[in-house]
Amino acid sequence: MASSQIRLKILPSLRCLFDKPVQVKVEGLAPHKQVKLTSKLVDDRGAMFRASALFKADATGLVDVCRAPSLRGSYTGVEPMGLFWAMAPETPHSKLLKKNVLSPTVVEIEALCAETGEVLASETNERGYMTEGMKRVPVQEGRIRGVLFVPPGKGPFPGIVDLYTFGGRLTEPRASLLASKGFVVLALAYIGYMDLPRNPQKLDLEYFEEAVTFLRKQTEVKGPGIGIISISHSGCVALAMSSFLSGISATVCINGCSANVVIPVHYKDAILPPLQPIMKNIKVTDSGVLDVRDALPDPYLEKNRASLIPIERASCRFLFAASEDDRNWNSVLFAEGAAATLRSHGKEHFEVATYPKAGHFLEVPHTPHCASGFHGAVGSEVVFGGEPKAHAEAQQDLWERVQEFFKSHLDSKGAC
Repeated sequence: MASSQIRLKILPSLRCLFDKPVQVKVEGLAPHKQVKLTSKLVDDRGAMFRASALFKADATGLVDVCRAPSLRGSYTGVEPMGLFWAMAPETPHSKLLKKNVLSPTVVEIEALCAETGEVLASETNERGYMTEGMKRVPVQEGRIRGVLFVPPGKGPFPGIVDLYTFGGRLTEPRASLLASKGFVVLALAYIGYMDLPRNPQKLDLEYFEEAVTFLRKQTEVKGPGIGIISISHSGCVALAMSSFLSGISATVCINGCSANVVIPVHYKDAILPPLQPIMKNIKVTDSGVLDVRDALPDPYLEKNRASLIPIERASCRFLFAASEDDRNWNSVLFAEGAAATLRSHGKEHFEVATYPKAGHFLEVPHTPHCASGFHGAVGSEVVFGGEPKAHAEAQQDLWERVQEFFKSHLDSKGAC
């Protein structure tokens, strides 16, 4: 098996956007020979993620990962993008971090002789975030801190505010990839970014109102209403924005809470106190990591209702996405409760998507699954749940739903 004749191909191109699938092929193998394929990436923190899979070449000496099953390794069966989503961190509890979307995430793929481990062929896939002509504009206007992504072309384009998880950390991959689909996206920080306080005593909705106003005023943004996409802690922020602020047409809440959590939310004379966790409900798993899923009480019990976000006030469209194996909190309970609240007020302008065996962090497609990691509000490592394959399928489905949802509802029909 002369390695000089063996070629590893990544099609249709070695460069693509991060959310795009590729076809991995190995040609020139001996017929029916076993070959091991490995994938590796190093994130912006220096954490390494790896996957491997064992394949058997066909009669012509070809392995096409889109058709050939993995016999064993990080995943089994036919999974065209398995070498990407099945990557796991070498350091436990690491979550893939991408700070600089101006550079691609580089995935190295190698074909190894199954018997000897000899490298037969290798190639790299550069998975980018910015399309040609897209603008990335840091925003420091008034109190607002964030980054604006503007697609190429004249526009105007629908506008979206992208909120991330607890800590308000600014993460740009989802925002930039959404912008590549034809949206102007403001990745908005709200805690601990630049000069924003790291431990605020309250969250003022006026800050988010300022961001909505800023986005709507951009010449490239088509009005009148804008969208919001949120995940985890920012879900309750997004629901509060939708309930109290004008100018919102469509809100995506991914594994969020229907009540306020962690920090009081203020808007004019209204105060939403945070739901108080029940510490005795926190469990320790066999691996010594915390399971905090049941720490939050049911917000629909009478004694907890002061923390509920009054989403019945909202007139925008909602997409609630909830993972059934979310171990961060009971996302399905919160999504179904929100839907029931809207329905009880005669409002049917919502969708609920639930995902069996998926975990907390539903990210853009092909992102390695984060099964556990450091939780900013808890102050230690927790489990986030999910099985890698089911989680990967959920990410793919949700990404397509999100794009369709915003395309359908961010038009000129009006906003709340």
